[in-house]
Amino acid sequence: MKAINSNKEFNDLVKAGKPFVLDFYADWCGPCQSLLPVVEKLSEEFEGKVDILKVNIDQQKALAAKFKVRSIPALFFLKGNKILDNHLGLTSEVSLRKKITSLYK
Repeated sequence: MKAINSNKEFNDLVKAGKPFVLDFYADWCGPCQSLLPVVEKLSEEFEGKVDILKVNIDQQKALAAKFKVRSIPALFFLKGNKILDNHLGLTSEVSLRKKITSLYK
């Protein structure tokens, strides 16, 4: 699973126009670490259809501020520059799969 390490990487992702998911997290966040295996599994499963990327809020403060992330984990489901859905906190694999699938159907 790729990580976004700069605003340029984010802007390139938006320009590509492909649907993507941003997973805002922190290394010190217990719920984030609990969700990580599920997000990584779905990243592999949806490879080629939807990009799923991690965003470390401690390293990418400007991007976290842009999305107004106040609690983590925070997942945003986007197509281009448009947020189609989001989810705060822990969630099930089934729920995430439905939201990801809806991005390209």
